[in-house]
Amino acid sequence: MTHSMQTGVSGTARYLVLFEEDAADEGAQRMANVAGLRTVRDRDVAAQLSGELAGQADGVFWLDLGVAVVTAAADQIDALTREIAAHGPIALVERERTVYAISAPAPDAVPGEAGEQDFTWGLRALNAPESTATGAGVRVAVLDTGFDVDHPDFADRAVVTSSFIDGEDVRDGHGHGTHVIGTACGPRQPQVGPGYGVAHESEIYAGKVLSNAGSGTDGGILAGIAWAVQNQCAVVSMSLGAPTQPGEPHSVAFERCAKRAMDKGTLIIAAAGNESRRSAGVIAPVGHPANCPTIMAVGAIDADHAIADFSSGTVDPNGAVDVVGPGVDVHSSWPMPDRHNTISGTSMATPHVSGAAALAAQAHQGNAWELWARLSQTALRLPLPSTDVGTGLVQAP
Repeated sequence: MTHSMQTGVSGTARYLVLFEEDAADEGAQRMANVAGLRTVRDRDVAAQLSGELAGQADGVFWLDLGVAVVTAAADQIDALTREIAAHGPIALVERERTVYAISAPAPDAVPGEAGEQDFTWGLRALNAPESTATGAGVRVAVLDTGFDVDHPDFADRAVVTSSFIDGEDVRDGHGHGTHVIGTACGPRQPQVGPGYGVAHESEIYAGKVLSNAGSGTDGGILAGIAWAVQNQCAVVSMSLGAPTQPGEPHSVAFERCAKRAMDKGTLIIAAAGNESRRSAGVIAPVGHPANCPTIMAVGAIDADHAIADFSSGTVDPNGAVDVVGPGVDVHSSWPMPDRHNTISGTSMATPHVSGAAALAAQAHQGNAWELWARLSQTALRLPLPSTDVGTGLVQAP
C-alpha cells in the first residue's frame, strides 16, 4: 500500500448505538420498542460476522461492550435521537466508518541486512532480546487482515483464529495481518533471517476484521474487540484506522467501549496513522480510533530514533500520540511463498508496542490501566517533541 490511508471520512449505511453502562439489554429492548430495530444479542461473536447477521435482525449488539451496530433508516435514527434526549438507556448514535490497513512499502529495504543477523533493529531498539519475559501465558489479539495459518515460522505455535469479514475465512490474502502478528508474537529463531517477534511465546489470537483488500468497518473492529475481551486477551493490537481532520472529535462510542474493555482487563493499542508528510511541513492528526483517549496511540520512529516522515502527530486536543515504536523498514513474516517482507508504517510500530505490553503483562501482575501506566513510565525518553513521540520509545521489561 501507499503511505496514506484513504482520504476523508467514509461511512457505511450502518450506525453504532451505544448503551448506558450496564444497560445493554434494556437499551436493546428500548431500541426495538421506539425504532423497530431488532438486534441479536451476541455472546459468541465468533459466530457473528459483521456483514450478514442472523435471521431477520437489523443488527447485533455486544453485551461486554454495551454497543450495537444496526442498519437503520432516517426515521429510525430520528426515533433513537429523541430517546437519547429523554435520558433513557440509549446513550448515543454514531455513523459507522470504513477503516483501512495502515502500511507503506519500503522498496529500498533489504531483509536480513547487515546488523540484523540475530534480531531485527526493532527488537534491539526495545531491548527485547535482553528481557527475561517471553509473553508466555499472555493472550494477544491482533485485529487485522487475518493470518497465514500455514506459515512455517509458526509451525509450533497454537493460534486461535476468527473471521469477522463476511465471505472470507481468516486466511490472509493481503499480507498486512501476517506481518503485524509476526512483529508482535513471531519467533526469535526462525529458520531464515533474523528473529523478529517481540512476545515470542505469547498466545496468538488472530481476528480478521479487514478484508483481503485491506478494508473493514467499525462494526467488524468492535466484534473483534468483544471477541478478545471474551477470550480474556490482555492486549488488543490494531494496525488500522481512518484519517481524521484537525479539530475532529474522537468517537465517543469507541472511547466508551475502550474503557469497558480496559475495565475487563484488555488494553487496546492502535496505529496513530500515516497521513503526515513531515518533509513537506505537513503533520496530520491522529486517526480513528487511535485518537480515543483510552486507546494507546502509537507513532513510528526509524532506526536512528528520528520520527518517521509519515507518522501522524498530536496537532490538537482531540487526539494524542501516547508512545512510539520501530516503524520504518520493519522485517517480519509474510504469507507464503514470500515468507518474509520489510515494510513501514505506524502499523509496524503498533505490534512492537503490543508485544512489549505482553512482555510487561507477563512480568508484572496488574490490571490494564496499570499496564498502560507501566508502558508509558518505562518508555525511553527521546529528544523529540512529546507531540510526536508521547512519552517515548516503549521498552521491554
